[in-house]
Amino acid sequence: MKELELKYGCNPNQKPSRIYANEGELPIEVLNGRPGYINLLDAFNGWQLVKELKEATGYPSAASFKHVSPAGAAVGKELSDVEKKMYWVDESIKLTPIANAYARARGADRMSSFGDWVALSDVCDVATAQLLKPEVSDGIIAPGFEEEALEILKTKKKGNYCVIKIDVNYKPAPIEHKEVFGVVFEQGRNEIKLDKTLLENIVTKNKELPESAKIDLIISLITLKYTQSNSVCYALDGQAIGIGAGQQSRIHCTRLAGNKADNWYLRKCPKVLNLPFKEELKRPDRDNAIDLYIGDESEDLLKDGVWETIFTEKPEEFTKAEKKAWLSTFTGVALGSDAFFPFSDNIERAVKSGVSYVAEPGGSVRDDLVIEACDKANLVMCFTGARLFHH
Repeated sequence: MKELELKYGCNPNQKPSRIYANEGELPIEVLNGRPGYINLLDAFNGWQLVKELKEATGYPSAASFKHVSPAGAAVGKELSDVEKKMYWVDESIKLTPIANAYARARGADRMSSFGDWVALSDVCDVATAQLLKPEVSDGIIAPGFEEEALEILKTKKKGNYCVIKIDVNYKPAPIEHKEVFGVVFEQGRNEIKLDKTLLENIVTKNKELPESAKIDLIISLITLKYTQSNSVCYALDGQAIGIGAGQQSRIHCTRLAGNKADNWYLRKCPKVLNLPFKEELKRPDRDNAIDLYIGDESEDLLKDGVWETIFTEKPEEFTKAEKKAWLSTFTGVALGSDAFFPFSDNIERAVKSGVSYVAEPGGSVRDDLVIEACDKANLVMCFTGARLFHH
């Protein structure tokens, strides 16, 4: 197949739309459904991310993509019982490494992952398909699908769920092109290899960087390579837990991603895990309720006439003091940035979300102030020398 006609471009009025190969054939096979323009942008970016994650860490990897930036990315570390509960994992499913990776990627930011595109580094097995079946998602890309897994996925979206098989041996040309306003842009592909060697230049007084933190920093950096810039990523225990994308100011990225990381950690609190949801309440409605409950507008959720539609009994308020106390136990988080931090305020904000390890390119005229802020908080910071802008 040399070309594939699409429903439309970014918007329904943008027709005709297609993808095509200048040379040879397309590296994909559509096994089910009819993908759209944005679907395929998410699919190709997601595939590159998970492929690189597996190469760098050795773990099966997964990503949840939405509007050309990842909502979540993770490697296949085993889930704890608490994580299974907060990610709505059915206890009857026998989890595999790639299923663990998918559950983490989808569970990191469930609000942003609603209607996502899934990317897997490994063949989609039955366990992963079972996890994916009840989720609201537009499609999936993977190097292959077990027969039973494919049949499960074909039942989604009334049979229209998009399933794409990618050729693992496909290698794009070293020069890439993009057309904007009738003008063709050309550049070399970003083939930089992101691995642990980038973490050797530790510039802080604290130089204790455990292996688990190295993996989390690599996850954050590879995630940033495929996130619309400016971007910042918080990661912990094998998964991205907060991604701030496309902000013009880096401190706004840091705040946005930090708020998402805080929300991820608040969801681990027993008070949230044990919310008395009505059994028939759908997952998206539960996710929306949790987002309100842990946020600053919980009164909208708990007022009479509303809570009765969601809960079997009215939950107690999750007070600011309780949230602050819970977040004070948050630690060990890794933080990556796609470009240097120009001011120390980024570090000061990151510390509030449990950050202990930082990786950024370095090169700011204020590097000394950023290092000083890290030393003051006893953080470990690496200068990678690698800027990771993505547009």
